[in-house]
Parts: sequence; structure tokens; C-alpha cells
Amino acid sequence: MTLLEGSIGVEDLVLLEPLEEESMLKNLQLRYENKEIYTYIGNVLVSVNPYQQLPIYGPEFITKYQECTFYELKPHIYALANVAYQSLKFRDRDQCILITGESGAGKTEASKLVMSYVAAVCGKGEQVNSVKEQLLQSNPVLEAFGNAKTIRNNNSSRFGKYMDIEFDFKGSPLGGVITNYLLEKSRVVKQLKGERNFHIFYQLLAGADAQLLAALKLERDTGGYAYLNREVSRVDGMDDASNFKSVQSAMTVIGFSEEEIRWVLEVTALVLKLGNVKLSDEFQANGIPASGISDARGVREIGEMMGLDSKELERALCSRTMATAKEKVVTALNVVQAQYARDALAKNIYSRLFNWIVNRINESIKVGIGEKKKVMGVLDIYGFEILEDNSFEQFVINYCNEKLQQVFIELTLKEEQEEYKREGIPWKKVDYFDNGIICNLIEHNQRGILAMLDEECLRPGVVSDSTFLAKLNQLFSKHSHYESKVTQNAQRQYDHTMGLSCFRICHYAGKVTYNVNSFIDKNNDLLFRDLSQAMWKAKHPLLRSLFPEGDPKQASLKRPPTAGAQFKSSVAILMKNLYSKNPNYIRCIKPNEHQQRGQFSRELVATQARYLGLLENVRVRRAGYAFRQGYKPFLERYRLLSRSTWPRWNGGDREGVEKILGELSACTSEEVTFGKTKIFIKSPKTLFYLEEQRRLRIQQLATLIQKIYRGWRCRTHYQQMRKSQILISSWFRGTMQKKRYGKMKASVLLIQAFVRGWKARKDYRKYFRSGAALTLSSFIYKSLAQKFLLGLKNNLPSTSILDKKWPAAPYKCFTTANQELQRLYHQWKCLPLSFHISVSLPPFPALPPSSMIIASAPTHSQCKKFRDQLSPKQVEVLREKLCASELFKGKKAAYPPSVPVPFRGDYIGLRGNPKLQKLTGREEGPVLMAETVRKVNRGNGKTSSRILLLTKGHVILTDSKKSQAKTVIGLESVAGVSVTSFQDGLFCLHLSEISSVGSKGDFLLVSEHVVELLTKMYRAVLDTTQRQLPITVAEQFSVKFKESNVTVKVTQGPRGNGNGKLSCKKKGSHGLEVTV
Repeated sequence: MTLLEGSIGVEDLVLLEPLEEESMLKNLQLRYENKEIYTYIGNVLVSVNPYQQLPIYGPEFITKYQECTFYELKPHIYALANVAYQSLKFRDRDQCILITGESGAGKTEASKLVMSYVAAVCGKGEQVNSVKEQLLQSNPVLEAFGNAKTIRNNNSSRFGKYMDIEFDFKGSPLGGVITNYLLEKSRVVKQLKGERNFHIFYQLLAGADAQLLAALKLERDTGGYAYLNREVSRVDGMDDASNFKSVQSAMTVIGFSEEEIRWVLEVTALVLKLGNVKLSDEFQANGIPASGISDARGVREIGEMMGLDSKELERALCSRTMATAKEKVVTALNVVQAQYARDALAKNIYSRLFNWIVNRINESIKVGIGEKKKVMGVLDIYGFEILEDNSFEQFVINYCNEKLQQVFIELTLKEEQEEYKREGIPWKKVDYFDNGIICNLIEHNQRGILAMLDEECLRPGVVSDSTFLAKLNQLFSKHSHYESKVTQNAQRQYDHTMGLSCFRICHYAGKVTYNVNSFIDKNNDLLFRDLSQAMWKAKHPLLRSLFPEGDPKQASLKRPPTAGAQFKSSVAILMKNLYSKNPNYIRCIKPNEHQQRGQFSRELVATQARYLGLLENVRVRRAGYAFRQGYKPFLERYRLLSRSTWPRWNGGDREGVEKILGELSACTSEEVTFGKTKIFIKSPKTLFYLEEQRRLRIQQLATLIQKIYRGWRCRTHYQQMRKSQILISSWFRGTMQKKRYGKMKASVLLIQAFVRGWKARKDYRKYFRSGAALTLSSFIYKSLAQKFLLGLKNNLPSTSILDKKWPAAPYKCFTTANQELQRLYHQWKCLPLSFHISVSLPPFPALPPSSMIIASAPTHSQCKKFRDQLSPKQVEVLREKLCASELFKGKKAAYPPSVPVPFRGDYIGLRGNPKLQKLTGREEGPVLMAETVRKVNRGNGKTSSRILLLTKGHVILTDSKKSQAKTVIGLESVAGVSVTSFQDGLFCLHLSEISSVGSKGDFLLVSEHVVELLTKMYRAVLDTTQRQLPITVAEQFSVKFKESNVTVKVTQGPRGNGNGKLSCKKKGSHGLEVTV
């Protein structure tokens, strides 16, 4: 067991020193802040809710705790579950695990972890896995129908649950039985601010498909239902739609048929629709107030869905039949009474539906009769509650916790006494607070508070909460654990916190003040017989089965048992069940009210610690001996403290322990007692002394081990270095000799080779002239070259300029010559076309010298033949293509795609648009280029569509919609053009300042045929003005804008192809960034 070594704080509060509330809270806070949420009190587990997922669960940890004893590892819920399961499996002792705590303390999650651990460690097999799956899948179903969001907890259990899991002799689960306690059915009709109704209502509306909602006559909007809190319809971290699918799947796994699932959802929808039944004031003929249904649609839909007569349901809601032995009297209900009856019906339907679901689950998981079985019970029930306004619910909850505390004390002391008896140690009476007097105050059959409440409910005459309180004041006026305003006045005590309608009980966890208002109504929990009979008459199988008392054949005038009597009976059965089993306790604590991770409120935890009686638990555990352990593990841990037992001990375990403690002065006979199999230590101080001595001894032994290890390591290292040095020297000398021998051998062989060569040359010189080899090689090479050229002559390709075939070189040495011959031949074939084009064009200063050489070459008959085949239009196209090549080849990325595409000139259908033809004028001649361009606004970067017309004298920009000339630019005014090197259509027309248009500034345009447009514009300017148009290719250029200049910077976008959509972005007042 880990005590101080490597632990955070004290892992077992039994060993806490000093034993005070402050030190206990400080220890819990220290462990919680270091994410150690579990702490022991002996074999009791204290769990502090972390409000986050911690990496301490899963198969790896299950395996670890399965293979270890309770105190061998850190405190964990798996350790407690493992002890319970191992005791059940190997000792045949039925177990129960009691989980208590406030709402939001993590009780539901703790019960899930216990069940998941048991499911993981028990047997395997198809049938066993099926049973385990059914037991685990019962949780989401019960959570959906029994849990709700409260102010303190988003998934608060609003009922108590006790599950008996039954196992066979091998420890494999056979089935189980679930018992539920006191469902908070008042939540069905009313919720506090910030809280929700039960989860199933929201899951149904969010997760059901449209077809199912239509069948249930529901709408998806939660705001349309009176029983649902409109302020809180969703919970953070909770997916109602997904949870609804999980609930349906779980019900199928448990064994619900599709028909039964549909019945359950229909009854759930019935509860929602009852809340929307609106009641209005009416008056009878004699003037007595009555009530009626203001909107008959809701009642009619309920009748259609449940097979009810809507008039029968309306009559049952708005009137009441009082039956005696002789006659029946029908009384009309006013609106308040009718609303009470409606709400009572909704609460009863939901409560009975929940009980039916629990019973249906029990039918699926029950064990056959006659099978021998072992039982493990898991109790997940409300913790002790002290609210600002405590009512009947808090009274019965705290009564249940008083009984559980009584069970804990009695079973703990009983277990202690039995252990002392087994070990042969005398039992000493332990002084502790016995809360039996409080339990008797509440549950006594004749003089208990519950008995008085039942008596008051059954008494004829005027009965009220005030008369009930008066009876309590009279009966318990001198009881030491009962207070009220009357008893305080009698004792001349003044307490302003005590109301006139209140009484106070001094519970084991503190004083609780209860308000008696509604005690009588909540204890009666009556449902008018008319409503029961109306529900029984329904044709819906499930709804009819929920109200068997509505059957006229089974009608009884006997009053049903009260809620208090039923709960008292259930608690009595539960206590009897717990007394027959070995208990295991999990005390759950909520660290803060805001469900925030890492926050620890000492005041809140201190209050819960008092409710749970943690300090009382520690005192009971420490009443006898604070620590006990078997001789063998104790000897293994502390045998190093004695020279007699260290390093080896060959005697018995007990003798070894006696030897160790006999040599330690602090371990006196008053502090230590030897049992039959265990050593008992009275005070934690003695244990801490042993731990400190062990720590010091470990340091000494560690130093000794380190000293011996260092010496051994140095000696070993020296021996290894010596052996290595000898080995390296041996290898080095051998290697050096081998290298020396190799060099000598190579030298001898070289000398021999030279001598043999000199002799051979001397012998053969007389037979061959010097230089014969060079002559022979020259002859062979010339022969090969002649063969290559003659073969090429006979295999020349055709003279067509489109034929690019060429014979391959027969030898690699002719590859370069073959490529040069191929180039010359192809150039010779292209002479006619080049000559014809070049002689017809005026001289270009930019033409390379090779073009001028070709232009001056002589004309062949073949050239003339090819030229004569060309039409004037084709010659003109070739001239334009050649001009485009000279202007843009190797400069702009848009040029290569434009080469195979013929220049059309007209891209807008100019012939079919007479308005545009009139703009050009007849004296202008034909239109050279007509297309739609985009004009870039230099102020904001936006673009607008324009039609550009290029004639021999002007560039005309018109509105694409109105066909009116916006701008007419003479070609003599065009000073130059700037274009980018990318594959875009952006270009800028730089205008001279002396022109009328130039005063407005330059034009920034985008064209889809920029190569063709600028080529035609270049030739038109050359023809008109006899000057060459400067075309600048750059990614950054300046554009004049009235009296200022704007720098245009063009960049490629992430697509990088340059033909995407242009994006213009203004950069200050003198910059424009264009992304292409």
C-alpha cells in the first residue's frame, strides 16, 4: 500500500494526521488539483467529480487493477469493483456497492464505471455477452426517461436505482433485477428556472423523423409545449437527436419489440399533449363555477391517438364522481381544480410509464427460477440534501440517507468485530453516534413522523398542513432531535430562520428545516377515479395496462397507500437486502457549483463531507486499529529494516515481523498487536515512523549498491579497454604487413609488364612500319563516312515542308553531323515560303540577320510553285502571323497558344449590327478588329464591358448595351502599349498628352485576343503614321490618370496559369495590384 512514497497527499484518510476537518479538506484539495480524484477511507472510496475525461480508464487500467490487491495501486474505482467481484466469485459472498452523493457529484458515472469493469472482467461467450450488453444498454434507456438537466447537473438522475446483477458459480452474469425509488414526477409539469424536463421529451422532438412526428401528432419546436421549459431547450455537450437514436437502439438490444417502442413513444407524446389542453372558466345554471375545454383540438388528437372518446376525457378532466356505498355524486371542478386534475393525470401517466419500462427491462434480464446464483447490488441513490426550501421530497430523501448511514455504521463495526474475532484480538466497545434515534423519530409505526402524516391524511374532517404540524409539535415537544417555532418558544429560544410552518430535524449530517406546505397533498398523491376509468377505457394497449384500477370489475373503495408509506416500505426492503450482503461504499463529492474543471470550493466540499459523514467514517475506522496488513506483505516491505531479515530470511512470516518490530524502539506493545494472520498498528504515527525508517534505509542501500556498481563498472571497463587494445594492435600490425606485401607485389608485376612489353615491341618492330595503325583507322573512318552519305542520298525524305522525317544515323559518331544535315535540309525546303513573305514586307529593324539572309536567297521553281498556290488572304494572314512572331515570340506566354489559331478580326458579329457599322464611318475603310473588352477603372480597380473597334485610323470604345461611341482615339495619339509576359489579356494604351483624349489619361483594358489585337494595331499604326508602335513587355508599368500616375503591378495568382479571372486591388492612391 502506498502511504507517503511517491503519493500526493495521504491516499487513505484513516492515516491522516491530525484528524480534523481542515486537514481532510486540504488533503482532498491537494489530490484533486493534481488530478487524483480518488481517496480511501479504509475500504470506502471517496470520489471527487473532475468534470473532465481523465486518462485513467479503459482496458489497460482494468487489466492492471484486476491483477493487483486493493491497496497495491493508487486508489481507484476499479480497485473497489475488483474487490467486490473477487469476493463474490471466490468467497461466495453476495456484494452490494452503495453510491451516494449530491446531484452532480458523479454517482451515475460511477455506477457506469462499476458495471463496465464487471462486464470486462467476467466470463466470455455468446450468451454471456448478450446478457452483459442488455445490462449495459439499460443505462441509456433509464437515463432518457429518468434523468434531466438541473441547475446543478446537466444529467441529473431524478430517481433512485438499485440493480441486482446475478452471476453463476463461474462469475459469469446471468441477468439482473432493477428497483427504482421515488421518481421526481412533479418535474413533468413544472421545472425551476434554468432546468429542463426529462431528457426523453427533447430527444423525441429533436431525433424523430417527420413521419414519426406526424404519427404522434407532434411538432418539432419545443416552444409549443406548456410542460417544456422554453428558456432551456438545449444542453451544452448533449446531442438530443443522436441520443434518441441510441435510446431506440438500446431498447431493441434489451428486447423491446417495435410495437412496444411505438407504444412507449405514443404515451410519451400523450404527456406532452396533455400539457397543451387549455381549460377555461364556465358556470353552471345555478351559478356555481365550473370549467371546460377551450380548444377541443388537443383533446380530439389525444382521443384519436389513444383510442379514447374525447367527450369522455373532457368529462373526466372537468368533473369528479364521489362514490359511496349507496350513491354517486358528480361534482363540477373549477379551473384550478381541473388544472390540478390534468397535471396529476400527466404525472401519474409518466410515473407509471417509467415503472412499466423498468419492469419490462426486468423481464428481459431476469434469471430463470431454480438457478443457483450470486448477487452483486449497485445502489445509485440521492445524497443528503439541504436546500433553501426543503419539502416532502427532501424529507424522504434524507430519511433514506439516515438509514444508509445506520447500515454503514453497523456493518462497519460488525466487520471490524468479525475481523478481530478471526485474528484472536479482544474486541473493545467503540463509542460512536448512533442515529437510530433519528430513524425511529421518522419511521416509528405509531409515533413516527411518517405515521403521523398518514394518520392526518386518513383522518376525517378538516385536514391541512397546519394541523399536521400542530400534531408533531404536541407529540415531539421534548424530543432532542426535533425543533419548531412552538418548541423553541416553549424553551424561550429565538431563531429568526425558523418559520411558523416549519419544523427542524437534527440529522447525523446537520440540522435541516422542512416546510410542511404540500406535505399532505404530496403524501396523498391521489388521482381522481374518473381519470383512471377514462384511461382504462382507452384502446391503446399500454395506456390501458397502466391503470388497472380503472376496471369497474376491480373497482375498490379502499384508499391506496400513501407515498410516504410506499417509500418507507421500499426502504425497509432495501435495508433488508443490504444487510444480507457485504457492503462496498463510494462517496461522491461535487467540487464546485459551476461544473468547472480544476475549481475546488472548500465550503461546498465541507458541507458535503458533513452530509456524507466522512469524518465520522474515519473515526469509526480508527476506533480500533488504524492499519492492518498480512504478515507476508508486511515482511516483504519492511524486512530491510533489520539485519536479521535482510537480505534473506528463512524463518516464518510472523517470526520475521516480530524480529523487525523488536529491533525498533518506537514499536511498543501498546502500538502493535499480532493477530493470527495480520499485524495490527494502532496509530498512524507508528506507520509513518516505519515508512521514514524504510526511506532512510533505502537511501543507505542505494548508496551501497551505487558504490559496488561503480567499482564493478570501472573494473569491467578497464578489462574491456585492455582486451580491445590488444586486439586492435594485433589487427593493425597484420593489416600494415598485408598492405606492404601488396605494394611490393604490385610493383614487381608492373616491372615485369614493362619488361615484357619492351621485349615484344623490339621483336615486332621489324615487321610493321610506324604509323600503319593511323593510316588504317583513317581509311576505315572515310569508308564509313562515304557509306553514310551515300545511304542518306538514297533515303532523303519528300520535299514537303510538312514532312519532318529524317533517317537515323547508323553510328553514334555521325549523330552531330546527321542533326546538322537535317537542319540544313529543312531550311532549304522552307526557302520559298520565307523568301515570298520577306520580299513582300517592308524592312523591320528588329529582324535577325538570318532572316535577311533567307530573304536574299535565290528562288527555285519549287518556291514559285508553292507561292502561286497561296491566295492574297492567306498571304495577309501569314504576314500577320510573322509580325506577331517578331513582336511576342519568347516574350509573352499567351503567344504559343495563338500560333495555330487563325486571326478572325470580328468576334462580335459586326455585320449583323448596323449601329456599330455607322460608328466607324465609310471613309475609315474596313474594321480591322472588333471584340468585347473589359475596361479597368483606375480609381477602384473594377471592370466594365466595352466594345473595341479598330480601323485604319482610330480605336473606338463603345458601350456594349447602348452601342454609342464613348471614346474615339486616333492612332496618331497612341504613344505606346504595355503588356505583361503572362498568359493574360491585360494591356495599357499609352496616349500622347497633346491629344484631346490623352488629357483624361491612359486606358487599362483586358482582351481575350490580346496578341491578335496588338498585332493588328501595330500594323495599322505603321501603315497610317509610318512609325513603329512601341510595345513594352513588363510586369510593372505606369498609367497616367489625369494629372497623376498610377503604378500597375501584375502578379500571378496561386493557380499560376495566368488565364483566370483578374483581381484588381487598390494599393494606396498611386498603386494598383492586379492578380492574374
